[in-house]
Amino acid sequence: MLIWEVGMYLIRATTSGERDCKCSNDTISVYRHRPALIMSEGKLETDDVACKFSGSCLHDLLRMETSRIRGHCTKEWQKTPSTQRRLESMLSEPGNQLCADCGTPDPKWVSLNIGAFICIKCSGAHRSLGVHISKVLSVKLDEWTIEQVDALTEIGGNTAVNLKYETNIPDNYKKPKPDSSPEERADFIRRKYEQQQFVNRYTQMSCPFPISSSSHCRNSSCHSQSATEKRQYEKQTTGNRIQGLGAAFRNSWRKSEHKAPKKNYSMAGMVEFVGLIKVNVVRGTNLAIRDMLTSDPYVILSLGNQSLKTRVIKNNLNPVWNEKLMLSIPENIPPLKLLVYDKDTFTTDDFMGDAVIDIQPLLDAAKASESSSVNESMQLGKWKATNENTLIKDGVITMEDGRVKQDISIKLQNVERGVLEIELECMPLTQ
Repeated sequence: MLIWEVGMYLIRATTSGERDCKCSNDTISVYRHRPALIMSEGKLETDDVACKFSGSCLHDLLRMETSRIRGHCTKEWQKTPSTQRRLESMLSEPGNQLCADCGTPDPKWVSLNIGAFICIKCSGAHRSLGVHISKVLSVKLDEWTIEQVDALTEIGGNTAVNLKYETNIPDNYKKPKPDSSPEERADFIRRKYEQQQFVNRYTQMSCPFPISSSSHCRNSSCHSQSATEKRQYEKQTTGNRIQGLGAAFRNSWRKSEHKAPKKNYSMAGMVEFVGLIKVNVVRGTNLAIRDMLTSDPYVILSLGNQSLKTRVIKNNLNPVWNEKLMLSIPENIPPLKLLVYDKDTFTTDDFMGDAVIDIQPLLDAAKASESSSVNESMQLGKWKATNENTLIKDGVITMEDGRVKQDISIKLQNVERGVLEIELECMPLTQ
């Protein structure tokens, strides 16, 4: 028996030469094959297909499918260079050659939902705002889609962003400079984007009533409508002001420690960052069972006060994520912590093990390679697997195409079994 798998179709023919083809008017009707393809006793078995193809029909279908796949692959291959060229073209525009927040030349990072080109120092403060306010991507390190570049182009770059968010900066408040402290930088960015203190809200107001060609309407009815709106606004404002004063009086006895959490919330952006680390969570192997026969695992990455989570993979003890996550490296470099959990719908998620990785050697190797002019791939260091650590194999640090990477396979701790494979890439602050 011969079996061909073409795209989404499974075609079966016998070896006896009896290949019937049910074709009418040069058209062929096929059913999408069922996903069950069972191997038993060295033989392939599958459900019957809608029809059997003749040699010529099979040849035409194979040729048509091959052409479609080639066209799709060519399209995918052309997608990345085109988006990269468009990003570089946007970077060359006058308003985008400096960081939108501090003026540092040659920014290499973007706040996607804000539309601003920013430097690596300001990117750390942007991340502290949360992705719902500012989602940070690298111009060169991240993979951009055409839709993302289209959205960024539509916003208009740094000139349009600052025209919106910096219209009303007070005279006694200075915008940070490239050498400003992390505290000044984080305070400005939080005021600018989260609290929007510098937005000129009066420019957003417009008359809700259409202007009539009749001067009588302009002088009488429109005037009366405007007066009514004004009285309603004054009444509403007065009510809000009275309510605010009453609330302030009632709460005046409260202790000041109730305001502490708000202050601590902004401290995340006031940390000095020395670089970024991209973590590719590749796969898990032989993970622990937390449901009846399987688990729904996901991974949490933790670095200092930052934490990110992968997606959940259902019913899999050997999940493949291949998910890339980016974290900022604080000045006092903490270890990278990996925590694996089983997702539960109605109860607390079950613990499936953890691991700790020292990223200091990787960062040191990345800094040392900055001044190197060698473009060839080379080994920079090694985290040797011993009985004292939980490495499955040596974690070799290499430089490939100017990027410093480390592949790590590590046993999960505080659990009965499980291995996690990750790929690390480190970018020092100067990049």
